[in-house]
Amino acid sequence: MHRINIHCVGMRDGLQMEKTVVPTDVKIQWVEGLYKANPDIVQIGSFVHKERMPQMADTDELFIELNKRGTKPEGVTLSGLVLNEKGLERAMNCGVGMVCIGASASETHSMKNTGKTVEDAVSRLIKMAQEVEKTNIKLQVSVQSAFGCGFEGDIDENKIYGIVDRYLNAGIKLISLADTAGYANPSQVERIYNKVFSMAPDDVEFACHFHNTFGMGLANCYAAYKAGVQYFEAAFGGLGGCPFTKKAAGNVPTEDLVEMFQNMGRIKHINIDALNDVAKSISEYFGRELPGYVYKTGSIKH
Repeated sequence: MHRINIHCVGMRDGLQMEKTVVPTDVKIQWVEGLYKANPDIVQIGSFVHKERMPQMADTDELFIELNKRGTKPEGVTLSGLVLNEKGLERAMNCGVGMVCIGASASETHSMKNTGKTVEDAVSRLIKMAQEVEKTNIKLQVSVQSAFGCGFEGDIDENKIYGIVDRYLNAGIKLISLADTAGYANPSQVERIYNKVFSMAPDDVEFACHFHNTFGMGLANCYAAYKAGVQYFEAAFGGLGGCPFTKKAAGNVPTEDLVEMFQNMGRIKHINIDALNDVAKSISEYFGRELPGYVYKTGSIKH
């Protein structure tokens, strides 16, 4: 059975929708709380212009401070999202452990998110990926709006396969399919992943990122797992969503995802109690209940 890797994107995808800008010292407390949970990857932020997304204005500072502290467990990787060459330069200068770069399969979403056509965005991404591959920094690239678009509706699956094929031809080894609008359903997820796995050499791994817009996020994760997906992106408490889609909704809750896999006997290295503690702290900070379940109920094992 393949190893399951949990990529907690709450610090980026979770917080980017929040209007209240969280102070850097509070973010550091939450990250160090996640360290206790021992997820495989923690996404710290995105390297975007501070006026475009004020919540991410301290991403460089966060990486520098967290690397300086030396409190990160050896098995945890710190990732950051990059949208352009300037962002990549910033990421490589502040100690990022994994660079995540994405291009959308939807022309409308691509223009709203990056101001680029799909063709231009993919070509630009591959050039940036080639720069990352010259270093020791890990790399993940993604196809956004892979399962549907809030503006365009259904996406021709051949467009997804075409983008994945270009990634494979560029030698990229970790590819994520992102359900930006939350339109995916389990049978679609299994079909698309079966296809991309059939296209890829054995040394290529796949990731998934599902939004819970219509309540199918966890079911879609299970479908991806059945297809062989190795990396799962989720956010504490189910917080967040993409601000550049039509109906923004939260992510799959990290605690709920881990609870499912732990009860299946598939994850043993993650401390779900520590995950719950972080989600509770964030719920208290924002003064509202988060969409997730397990941080409120506790684990079945108790």
